[in-house]
Amino acid sequence: MKKSNLLRSACAIAVSLSLAPIAFVAQAADAGADSKVERIEVTGSRIKRTDIEGPSPVQSLNKDDIANMGFDNLQQLLERMPANGSGAFSTRGNSQDSTANGGASISLRGLGPDATLVLINGRRVGASAFAEGISNSFVDINNIPVSAIERIDILKDGASAIYGSDAIAGVVNIVLRKDIEGIELNLGYGDDNGTGYDETTASLVWGIKADKGSASIILDYFTNGTLSAEDMGRFGTANQSPYGGEDYRSSRGFPGYFYVNDVKTIDPDCPADSATSSGSCLFDYGPYNLTIPAAERVGAIGQFDYMLGEDLTAFLELSVQHNTSEAGGAPTPLDEDAGLTVPGTHPNNPFGQDIEIGRYRTVDAGARRWDIESDTMRIVAGLRGVINDWDWEVSAQRGRSESTQTGDRSQGWVRTDYLQAEIDAGNYNPFGGTMNSPDVIDRITTSLVRQGKSSITAYDASISGQAFTIADRDIMMAAGAEYREESVSDVPDEQFQRGLIFGTEAVSAFGSRDQHAVYVEFSIPVADNFELQLAGRYDSYSDFGSTTNPKVAFQWGISDEVTARGSWSTGFRAPSLAQIGLGPSEKSDFLTDSYRCAADNVDCELLDYNFVFAGNPDLEAEESETWNLGMIWAPSQQFDIGFDLFNIVQDNKIDSLQNLDVYNEHCGDQNSTICLRNAPKAGETFGTIDVIKSAFVNIGSQEVQGVDLSSHYGLELNSYGDIKFGLEYSYLISFEKEVDGNTVDYTGEYEYPQHRWLATTNWMMDDFAANVNLSYIGEFEDYNKTRTVDAQLLVDMSGSYRFNDTVKLSVGVNNVFDEEPSFAIGDGDADLYGYAMGVHNPLGRYIYTKVTMNF
Repeated sequence: MKKSNLLRSACAIAVSLSLAPIAFVAQAADAGADSKVERIEVTGSRIKRTDIEGPSPVQSLNKDDIANMGFDNLQQLLERMPANGSGAFSTRGNSQDSTANGGASISLRGLGPDATLVLINGRRVGASAFAEGISNSFVDINNIPVSAIERIDILKDGASAIYGSDAIAGVVNIVLRKDIEGIELNLGYGDDNGTGYDETTASLVWGIKADKGSASIILDYFTNGTLSAEDMGRFGTANQSPYGGEDYRSSRGFPGYFYVNDVKTIDPDCPADSATSSGSCLFDYGPYNLTIPAAERVGAIGQFDYMLGEDLTAFLELSVQHNTSEAGGAPTPLDEDAGLTVPGTHPNNPFGQDIEIGRYRTVDAGARRWDIESDTMRIVAGLRGVINDWDWEVSAQRGRSESTQTGDRSQGWVRTDYLQAEIDAGNYNPFGGTMNSPDVIDRITTSLVRQGKSSITAYDASISGQAFTIADRDIMMAAGAEYREESVSDVPDEQFQRGLIFGTEAVSAFGSRDQHAVYVEFSIPVADNFELQLAGRYDSYSDFGSTTNPKVAFQWGISDEVTARGSWSTGFRAPSLAQIGLGPSEKSDFLTDSYRCAADNVDCELLDYNFVFAGNPDLEAEESETWNLGMIWAPSQQFDIGFDLFNIVQDNKIDSLQNLDVYNEHCGDQNSTICLRNAPKAGETFGTIDVIKSAFVNIGSQEVQGVDLSSHYGLELNSYGDIKFGLEYSYLISFEKEVDGNTVDYTGEYEYPQHRWLATTNWMMDDFAANVNLSYIGEFEDYNKTRTVDAQLLVDMSGSYRFNDTVKLSVGVNNVFDEEPSFAIGDGDADLYGYAMGVHNPLGRYIYTKVTMNF
């Protein structure tokens, strides 16, 4: 795949160089600037510099930009960024089948959350206790309150040479507010028009500065209501066939089907519109789901600096966060693997003989619900100072995340041995869609607990300063060393492990590792207008080995108005602890059992089957190669426009085997040890599928290539105020994945639109401000490639007025025109309800107001 894109990449570079007038870079620093000008560390480099622009493209949003977007939820804010792509997830669609309930992530370039490094104040933070998609570790951005953010830097370049593992697609650095003086109180409320979803926010910001140091404390509260499936109309059902989609209703029905004399027999009371030709009774689980579940988050962040001497400062960062949320789904689904039977003596048995229960659902026990609690703690302590014009810093960090997922007897969790006992006693009636009595339901249900923990302990030391001088040019250098210990555990309830709970994805994982690294970086002014960046990093892991990654970058001031920049680097991602230490873990997916259909003329519809995954201790690290080439044209301080062409190749990509590929290879054998089938009934060739085993492997590679365009324009209207326009646009040239030697082009395919952009307008006049933001996601092919999913344009508007130095009032509307998500047939896995959940936001018109008071 690398070779196939070589010519295309070379042509793209030539085109890029020919387009110098439309470039992107900030003006170079004046060579004669005072040497005492304060230097700051910019995301993408460890070297402190006087200008905020470096050789790598960085999109920055300050706290005013964030406020103008109108979001109190970091995930909703970041998903509007064009650099975010396929693979990101949030609390939307949290269900009994989700493995990272309550969490949220960002996926730069569509390479997945595990290829995006999330930092807080430039430091790595611990992963979520619950992995997403069974094994993908990620940083839960729901643990970062928006009120605490000073700036968000999105580094759109590989950065493993600077930061280490995971920085394949880029880095999101959350810089927290500090250097605060006084008290700030924020109160907000918003409501999604015509639904049960609303948000309530409150934050208190306090800070003090003195000659010897500073202190700041931020307290934050956030809560949202539920957007239920009932609020979603046509997007709240699994049967999308009336709207041109697929019928993803489950074969585990209410009523269900049985085996009488080894013959599949549907319950006579199954409604005609739910009965299939092969004898299944379908069930619509959609109305039971929570499109956006209720959540509550309470957090506190403290940052403290104290000068121990003129060139010596002690610092402390402390944060704690407590999050609660819920997840839910339809009542417990049961299948042949449960081994349930009904004796012929059962008072409600219409067949008068012993029979087996095939597929059935305990609707009378109620919808399943999880309560999720997550507690995180992070503390960083260290010293920083200056020795002989060298900045130095040492620090220690301890982070911990604990998550608990619980369900009680009132939340629909049915235990199969309890159910069998009540059936044998003649107390539970599984026929005719009967609603059994509460006393019986209480005897078949149970309580469950899942517990997850992750921790990180890290130590680092670094220096930065002028290394030496060559030809009157100062060579700047940064170097450092890091040591880190990580551990993770995810323990499902023992009733899952004993096979007594059905229909819910269960995860089991244990792992720990330690890692040490050393790095060095140089900034070399080759000429007055040309800076060369050289960086390298060596990482060694206790469980998979070591890796060395270099980076070369440049920034060239072609003229006072035009600057070019480019970079090349390699990167890596260590296998997550969950991918290495995963125990047997289940999930379900829809497919057609074509082998059994052809041989026995049954199970010819899309039906849901269970897949079991396990970790792989022999996984190798993912590797990547990245290059960027870009330019800026900035003819004035009011206007700039520019672009960056990027290319990322990721090899040894860790992923699960494709479910359909595993089925095709192994399920044609009744005696397969991978595709486990139940014993066939009389006269049949194949039994029903019990479970299909899968695994995580270094499955292949993927390559993404695209162009980012950014522009800013400021217009002074004298007595009518000032207007600022902004545009961030990302175009996907190609996205290809290679598996087993076969290359598949995802460009413009399902969940990979080629066009994403965000346009912003801000008008300020005296104490009044107004904002209009437009976010666009382009069209893409539907999953079955028979149609196109329409593009979506969302319009957000807001305004604010400052009455005096104390009070500011803001009002706004997100999704002004109440746009629905674009219709999509879906993939039969995460997307079952007529839209692409990972791409389009289901919220309608959202109206909000906020009050800010400063004291």
